[in-house]
Amino acid sequence: MNSFTIKDLESLSGIKAHTIRIWEQRYSFLKPQRTGTNIRYYSSEELKTILNIALLNKYGFKISHIDKMDQVEISQRLFSLTDSLAQQEKLVNDLIGNMIDMDIDHFESILNRYIKARGIERAILQLIFPFLERIGILWQTNHINPGQEHLVTNVIRQKLLTGIDNAAPLLQSSKSILLFLPEGEYHELGLLYMYYLLKIRGVRVFYLGANVPARDVAFVATIKKPDYLYSHITYTPGSYKLEKYLSAVREKVAECPLILSGNLGQLQQAQLSNGVQFKKSTAEIMEFVGQF
Repeated sequence: MNSFTIKDLESLSGIKAHTIRIWEQRYSFLKPQRTGTNIRYYSSEELKTILNIALLNKYGFKISHIDKMDQVEISQRLFSLTDSLAQQEKLVNDLIGNMIDMDIDHFESILNRYIKARGIERAILQLIFPFLERIGILWQTNHINPGQEHLVTNVIRQKLLTGIDNAAPLLQSSKSILLFLPEGEYHELGLLYMYYLLKIRGVRVFYLGANVPARDVAFVATIKKPDYLYSHITYTPGSYKLEKYLSAVREKVAECPLILSGNLGQLQQAQLSNGVQFKKSTAEIMEFVGQF
């Protein structure tokens, strides 16, 4: 069974820990247990409850009114939200709940319906990326079982691969890009999405995938001579010297610009050699892709 800290609830719901503590004192929907050292921890059901309550509160329902609702009414109120952003947030919450429950059939059904209605690109931008951003902290702190992570990421990976396979270039570009993940980095989803975006723009992609040694990146780049090297960082083990790896790539392929996106908090741009460019937001990534 999963258990979550108040910091997890804050990260996933957007509600400050201080506010959550006040809600606990005033209302009845959260009843955390405590460890032997008096630290709060919350059940999977309480996590799903706070996600639903936070969403209703964000879109106009008072906490005092929500506290009087039963689960049926809460569900009805959630379905009654007409704002498109509210509906997207609800679906992301549903994905989180399905992941926790390991209800992969419903998880995949949500994605399939959205892809059918909106297309793979919107599904990635509006559902998959927000989902991954919100639950990423749980993967790094081991507050969900790795099996839960593998189940949902493999579903998402299949959707991305299908999107890549079926993508028909809308444009034609003379540029080429080599995509790779550093040694120790196995989270492929961000890189696969970049593959999709580049393919529909007619860019030639050399895809090396996850956990690639610097010498292999250099070997392929020397032969294929891409216009850019690109890597999307999600999470790397703390013991691994990512700066050293990237510097080794730059030394071996000095003439080719290296683009980085993703979780860049652990990197300091000043510590890396020239030729490394950082894309710190989805907007900056899309601006880069838009130049092709």
